[in-house]
Amino acid sequence: MGAVVADLKSPEEKGAGKFLPGPTTFLQTAFNMKWTFLLLVLMLQTSDLKSQVQLPESDQPPDPPTHLIWDRLLRKHVSPDGSVDYRGFASDRESLTSYLETLSGQIPSVQWSREARLAYFINLYNAATVLLILDHYPLESIRDISRPWGKKRVQLGDQQYSLGEIEHGILRKMDEPRIHFAINCASLSCPKLLPQAFMEKTLESQLDMAARGFIADPMRNNFREGEARLSKIFKWYRQDFTAGDAPLIEYINRYLPEPLPSNTPVSYLPYDWSLNDKKS
Repeated sequence: MGAVVADLKSPEEKGAGKFLPGPTTFLQTAFNMKWTFLLLVLMLQTSDLKSQVQLPESDQPPDPPTHLIWDRLLRKHVSPDGSVDYRGFASDRESLTSYLETLSGQIPSVQWSREARLAYFINLYNAATVLLILDHYPLESIRDISRPWGKKRVQLGDQQYSLGEIEHGILRKMDEPRIHFAINCASLSCPKLLPQAFMEKTLESQLDMAARGFIADPMRNNFREGEARLSKIFKWYRQDFTAGDAPLIEYINRYLPEPLPSNTPVSYLPYDWSLNDKKS
């Protein structure tokens, strides 16, 4: 507001203690205050897209879940190519909801390892996404659902959260960019839903496998004729993969058998939001 006050005072009035604004000045002040307020609101809305999500507290934090139910369902209904048998999942809906209820009653504790917390929220996100699809099946795309990532549908303790909150407010806050290759948005251009649950003991190797598989998949990324045509995931979440002005290629090279020059031109492939449904 300092600039607004300075605009109101003439050189003669500064420090004189006799400034009495007239009607025109009041209107100018109100106008300037309105636009200053709107600018501040816009800055607050865009300053931190992944603000921290607060989880319910537990008096006696339980041990991490085993994720065995989810693992069994994935091995039964997900193909190696990542296609999902949603009709098959529907026949096991009771087991899926039981698993999600188990997670709801076992809120992650600070006593858990980082790997246990990451595995919990990756599995939660993926299982909740499958249930969301089942709630609206059949459909052509997850985007046919009203606010698929914005509506609070996921129960944790006595509170509900949206898929967006789990992704941006929890998982992305854990500073592990490979989560982008592990969580699945039920679409063909998304990373494949793996036919296995993420586990605390094997998380590092699973995330590495997911990263290498996604980057090497020519349907999602391809490297030909001296150009890198990447998934739009790298465009949308570039800040998660690079530090400062570091080239995106530096991150990609970690998972390529033959590194690319750092000045390799980068473009982005169209994103296919079609449902990752198993063809009958």
